[in-house]
Amino acid sequence: MKNRIHPLFNHFFALVLFVIAALAYFHPVLQGKVIQQSDIIQYTGMAKEQNDFRDKTDTEPYWTNSAFGGMPTYQLGAYYPHDYVKKLDRSLRFLPRPADYLFLYFLGFYILLCCLKVDYGAALLGAMAFGFSTYLIIILGVGHNAKAHAIAYLPMVLGGIILTFRRKYIWGFLLTAVAMALEIGANHYQMTYYFMLLVLILGITYLVYAARNGQLKHFFMSVGLLLVAVVLGILANATSIMATKEYADWSTRGQSELTLDPEGNPLKNRDGLSREYITQYSYGITESLNLFIPRLFGGSNSENLGENSKTFEYLTEQGLPRTRALEFTTGLPLYWGMQPGVAAPAYIGAIVILLFLMGLFLVREKHKWWLLAGSLMALFLSWGKNFGLLTDFMIDFFPLYDKFRAVSSIQVILELCAPIMAVLALMKLFDKEVAVKEKLGALKISGAILIGLCAILLLLKGTFSFSGLNDAMYQQYFGDEILKMIERDREAVFVDDLLRSLVYVLLASLVLWLYIRDKIKKNILTLLLGLLIIFDLVGVDLRYVNESDFVRKRLMDRPFQQTAVDRQIEQDSTIFRVYDPAEGLNGARTSYFHMSIGGYHAAKPGRLQDLFDYHIYRNNKEILDMLNVKYIVQQDQEGKQYAALNSEALGNAWFVDRLIPVNSADEEIRALDTIDVGTSAVLNTREFPGITLEAGRDSLAEIRLTDYQPNRLVYVSRNNEDGLAVFSEMYYPEGWQATIDGKPVPHFRVNYTLRAMQVPAGEHEIEFKFSPKVVETGSTITLVSSLLLGILILGGILYSIRQSRRES
Repeated sequence: MKNRIHPLFNHFFALVLFVIAALAYFHPVLQGKVIQQSDIIQYTGMAKEQNDFRDKTDTEPYWTNSAFGGMPTYQLGAYYPHDYVKKLDRSLRFLPRPADYLFLYFLGFYILLCCLKVDYGAALLGAMAFGFSTYLIIILGVGHNAKAHAIAYLPMVLGGIILTFRRKYIWGFLLTAVAMALEIGANHYQMTYYFMLLVLILGITYLVYAARNGQLKHFFMSVGLLLVAVVLGILANATSIMATKEYADWSTRGQSELTLDPEGNPLKNRDGLSREYITQYSYGITESLNLFIPRLFGGSNSENLGENSKTFEYLTEQGLPRTRALEFTTGLPLYWGMQPGVAAPAYIGAIVILLFLMGLFLVREKHKWWLLAGSLMALFLSWGKNFGLLTDFMIDFFPLYDKFRAVSSIQVILELCAPIMAVLALMKLFDKEVAVKEKLGALKISGAILIGLCAILLLLKGTFSFSGLNDAMYQQYFGDEILKMIERDREAVFVDDLLRSLVYVLLASLVLWLYIRDKIKKNILTLLLGLLIIFDLVGVDLRYVNESDFVRKRLMDRPFQQTAVDRQIEQDSTIFRVYDPAEGLNGARTSYFHMSIGGYHAAKPGRLQDLFDYHIYRNNKEILDMLNVKYIVQQDQEGKQYAALNSEALGNAWFVDRLIPVNSADEEIRALDTIDVGTSAVLNTREFPGITLEAGRDSLAEIRLTDYQPNRLVYVSRNNEDGLAVFSEMYYPEGWQATIDGKPVPHFRVNYTLRAMQVPAGEHEIEFKFSPKVVETGSTITLVSSLLLGILILGGILYSIRQSRRES
């Protein structure tokens, strides 16, 4: 009986420890504070209208007009019917944010290591090493919650896969299905996609071993079960997946119909993102050494060195007050790597790297090869344009690879593989069957490699320029002397962190040597290594995410403060849009207070992006008129903002005199340069054939908006002739249903982006209602799949209980 209770007690203790560790790191949450995440601030602006509507009506709008001129809310946290996966996820994330995601990091990795039959103490150590990896902490600091969410469930999925291949078919299948459902529910498909590349490598490795050992039947049976589990997990998120796919095709991630750029040159990348955009954030090859030495390339583009900096010393020597000098040096641009900028280095720990290298010598089974291959794959692909041969191959030939930007983020796979290998190496040190000589040899070689690397980098220090991509700007604003001081600070942190990593390698090597020589016991080794790893990683983490990042909850609930401009615009009670050129398409502040044609999202509406690129950025004001931009935020000569009234804004809807036919998307968007959008509209007859080109209006014709909700718009029209009405709303091909006097009628797209409709003569009520079929269909699939998954889980539990009774 004791043997059965003991593992359960260990697991319970592990959960308690994870809760304590997560709350200890993010301890301000215990005071009711929340972390000030920049991306979440932008999300709050984007989702304001949606959330207000939900609170008021207790229903989902699935559409918002407050951002990008109108878009579905599928990527803004929409709630779907029968989303039981989301309910399970919320129960697992019971801690205050962001402690909940840190807890999930620990939990997921611990489950994975248990599936690998790792010693309890080593599993705790591995969970801490994974959870406190600097990149995983920094994405919580900036608000990449969906990314953190998806990463947290990757180890669980991997655990289910490994459990299945260990012939634990029932629990491997169920863990894979549930974990996959949670992973898809996290809604960051880039992380899931990168993980599938690792699974492909794992599968190839297992296939080779199965063929060698005559176990192909077991392999294909396991693969079959896993495929069913993955499909079941995907179907349990059918609504989210189908809605995301629908929106993605309409967004900048979909295929553009344009063949010419704004200058008239042929477009190369029409399907997916451009090669330049995909590889904008590419790790420098040498820069990857910051996995081992955190500030080898400066750390981040805003480092807080304070009084310990050369820049501070110089500024105070020049007579600048200490407070002013200190203010300047709390955000020094120390990063000098190959990327446009980073919030922190992707440091995974000097001790983890040491153990990883030891694993290459000590781990013999198949895990060694897929972990090594997965790590190298992630490292090479993270180099992006700096390893163009491989990156171009992936973009050109690997399905969906060109749908994701920031290739450097694939290093999360390395950050997953490295601590697994490190823990497996530790398990080999615990194994009495492995010779002491072999263990010492692995320690000596691995230690020598890292110590030698530190020595070489220290000797080569003088060959580094310590100059960054943005230094010309700093030089322009602050002068040559300040830039020289910043470069000296970069050199100083280079040396400091190099010596820091060296010290941790030496301390860990000493502890490992003492254990191998039987001077200390296993539990002491685990405790000492665990403490060293935590001190190492947390010491770096706290440089970038700490107590100073937390604010009172109400400041995040209302992250934007109303200005005089906002109050001025609010005096106007009509329905219109606002444009702030300072934000453009990369800010959601305006969306928080008003309806905006701007916003902040990684996947913007594709046609609106085209309007900006081809017209708005080129000062074609008529595009703003047809989007019903009534106010444009501008600055006077003194730099003070004011809201300029655009008296030529066309309003919510209007009748036009004529339709101009074109035969391609290129002709359609270019025609907007020459037409009067108030009297004419452009129709792509290839996409919308059969539309009569006749349009009429009398001198008193009008159409006005009488009732507004995000997902329901009601207009009244008066016109003595059969006319064509143009609406200043984004045309979305799915979900919007139009009626005239209650009878369904078709509508179509004009002017590249807007809705239009043929309206018969007379007085009519026109209604647009957003009722997405994708939600209805997806919810049915989700319900059936969730019920099936629930039945299988219950069946698995009952079967295990019956088997346990038989064995006893």
